[in-house]
Amino acid sequence: MIKKVVGASLIGTTVEWYDFFLYGSAAALVFNKLFFPTADPLTGTLLAFTTYAIGFLARPLGGLVFGHYGDRLGRKKLLVLSLLLMGGATMLMGVLPTYASVGVLAPLLLTLLRLVQGFALGGEWGGAVLIVSEHGDSKRRGFWASWPQAGAPGGNLLATGVLAVLAAVQSDEQFLAWGWRIPFLLSGLLVVIGLWIRLQVAESPVFLAAQERAAKEPRQEKAPVLELLKHNWREVLVAMGARLAENVSYYVITAFILVYVTTGLGLSKSVGLNAVLIGSAVHLVTIPVWGHLSDRFGRRSIYLVGAVGMAVWVFAFFAMLDTRNPGLIVLATTVGLVLHGAMYGPQAAFFSELFGTRVRYSGASIGYQLASIAAGALAPLIATALLKAYGSSFPISIYVVAMCVLTVVAVLAARETRGADLEERDRVGV
Repeated sequence: MIKKVVGASLIGTTVEWYDFFLYGSAAALVFNKLFFPTADPLTGTLLAFTTYAIGFLARPLGGLVFGHYGDRLGRKKLLVLSLLLMGGATMLMGVLPTYASVGVLAPLLLTLLRLVQGFALGGEWGGAVLIVSEHGDSKRRGFWASWPQAGAPGGNLLATGVLAVLAAVQSDEQFLAWGWRIPFLLSGLLVVIGLWIRLQVAESPVFLAAQERAAKEPRQEKAPVLELLKHNWREVLVAMGARLAENVSYYVITAFILVYVTTGLGLSKSVGLNAVLIGSAVHLVTIPVWGHLSDRFGRRSIYLVGAVGMAVWVFAFFAMLDTRNPGLIVLATTVGLVLHGAMYGPQAAFFSELFGTRVRYSGASIGYQLASIAAGALAPLIATALLKAYGSSFPISIYVVAMCVLTVVAVLAARETRGADLEERDRVGV
């Protein structure tokens, strides 16, 4: 059963992250030209990344709504809904008119669909990692729960791969005219596959047991979010702080790199796309390894390896990009993503174990998604603005280091959760 649940969660999260990351790559490569045409390329990119960031603003709302109903109705129903919303919004992006056709209406429609994407993804992550965490045993939870996390590089790999193929077989004129629409329309096929697999999964046994206990209690049950804010606000803050370095570094490495190598270094977009493609493939493989290591050495220990390592590596990352050597750019990206995996791999089990079943979907989702606004949403914007203002990567590196420091503080403030028995925790009410 656990392998079936892991497979369904992995495929579903891969599809959803494909949709979400596709937008980020398109914002760096084509949306600045098609939806925000300006004389200054960096200004157009800033506007495109602004709509990219708007998607993150909707994620906490999605986490709140999906978390509430996921804690009340179950994980599976909400996971099906999130997949349908994400896929529908992405397909519609593929048929949008551009600024040249309808003027300002084009970026407005793009922004609206981006909000739907963010809302859907806000509910997806919590449900996907929780249904695996609640099916798995406490001794290997870090390993099993890390597989849905691999859906992020899987989706990025898929999105970047499709864009890289199109960039290789099409001229820039063809890609701008119609080629960019193909990856968005492909989302429809991926959603059908993901939906069929996801419908085969059973509901979480831990959730069903908690629901049965709640039905026997005489007291009136509070809304999950109210219970969360009353009893678990510290855990929410820990989750938010732990996300900062992980989220900022990821979007600097995978989204901002496309701006830096094309606009900053004057290289072909294929150089950045290929680096992200290869790095994402390695990232996907190493995330479960880090999850397994967190089962042996603890969630906090492995998480700290990633945060401290990233603070050091970010300087080497940009120095290697500045060489304009494609091989070194690939190496810089790959090592950066491996270090990111040390934070991302244990994260699913770590966050799941912070909360009781009554509020787990709400707690993990809200903590995770609120941090996305301050971290991932702003990272490409801040990095692009710093590059525009200073013409150097050094301020960007300092920005990433500052986020790593905050994450280290948050992780050190957390309790170690490795080996937690989720059902026992519910029974004793901790």
